Amino acid sequence: MSRASIRKEKSFFTKTILPFLAEAQSLCYNQVVMNKTILVLNAGSSSLKFSLLDEKTHAAVISGAAERLGADDAFITIKFNGEKKQMPLAGNKDHTAAIAKLMDELDQRGLKSSIEAVGHRVLHGGAKLTKSMLIDQSVIDEIERCSDLGPLHNPANLKGIYAVQEVMPHIPQVAVFDTAFHQTMPAKAYRYAVPEEWYSKYHVRRYGFHGTSYQYVTRRAAELLGQAPEKTNLVIAHIGNGASVAAIKNGQSVDTSMGLTPLEGLVMGTRAGSLDPAIIPFMMKKLGKTVEEILHDLNHKSGLLGISGISNDHRTLEDTVANNKEGKERAQLALEMSSYRLAKYVAAMMVALPRVDALVFTAGIGEHAAGFRRDVVKNLEVFGYKVDDKLNNAMPGKNNKEGLISQADCPKILVISTNEELMIAEETEELVKK
Repeated sequence: MSRASIRKEKSFFTKTILPFLAEAQSLCYNQVVMNKTILVLNAGSSSLKFSLLDEKTHAAVISGAAERLGADDAFITIKFNGEKKQMPLAGNKDHTAAIAKLMDELDQRGLKSSIEAVGHRVLHGGAKLTKSMLIDQSVIDEIERCSDLGPLHNPANLKGIYAVQEVMPHIPQVAVFDTAFHQTMPAKAYRYAVPEEWYSKYHVRRYGFHGTSYQYVTRRAAELLGQAPEKTNLVIAHIGNGASVAAIKNGQSVDTSMGLTPLEGLVMGTRAGSLDPAIIPFMMKKLGKTVEEILHDLNHKSGLLGISGISNDHRTLEDTVANNKEGKERAQLALEMSSYRLAKYVAAMMVALPRVDALVFTAGIGEHAAGFRRDVVKNLEVFGYKVDDKLNNAMPGKNNKEGLISQADCPKILVISTNEELMIAEETEELVKK
């Protein structure tokens, strides 16, 4: 081919093909913008996670988090089109500032006008808020009344709600409660053996948490097993910094490890989990602390952190043990206590079911810590459970690979990537359309 011909083709490509591709890309982008979206918010005391989901495809259009809210170095991270952008927050550097900055970023990308509604993850709904609800003043008041049951989360969740009211006052908001999925538990599972007045007057009972995760994982597990959710029985372990386990009978929760608050149950990142309640007044006397201070220690200074003295991060403890670092013995004990406690609770959850179609691991540690899963299952070999090491070590793999990790001819064990944002978006969309 001559140089003249090459120049001619290059000119044609530059003047004709590239503009066409650019226009096509623009049309595709605008099509995404034209679709309605649901903004999902998960507000913590000093953080705000967000995800904007396309209403039709449920794909995340944009996501990210604001962190260190209230501090001078507060910042927000935006993930869009495969790129990550981190920016400092201005003004008060609080939840409202984070929402305002997010709205500016969405507006610049032509996405703000696509928001149909905002769905909030709210930890505790108490005895009255037993299902997802459109947010009005009465719902806000009830969430506030439940704050003593969820002191670490409900006030933060309200911050997110107030921030949206200030920045987007006309957008409908929906509260999706962590406790709602467990409303199907029978009284024998949710009641405590305490004086009747404690329950009838003060609503002291087991509520359970991680409900949106259990709801999604139940549906996904049924798909992988080729069964209808309403005919599926599971024991699901949601293991992250906060951790719980639940028994799912015919697609519904019938028991779970967390109780009146998220403190009960498993050994967690910084939470002690279940313990003898007499320890509280005992340590109050020994340390000269108030009940609030002792509860703070049980919520923030216990669990993996308290046992190891190193970290609440499971990965840090595994690295300490694997590389024989200082503190190995305590780190090893923390991991052993965590896996042993979970195995005991898994066995307890089986009592609530006519059969177990699968044991399921999900959430950060449950999805990614192959060694932890192996250790848990070793404690369950009496029930016939055995891990296939090759399958187990491959999870989650690329693209959040999920599926079986059990040996052939053994009871099924699954790893499933949870998707709480999707459940919140679906609940929000359904309520708004109604």
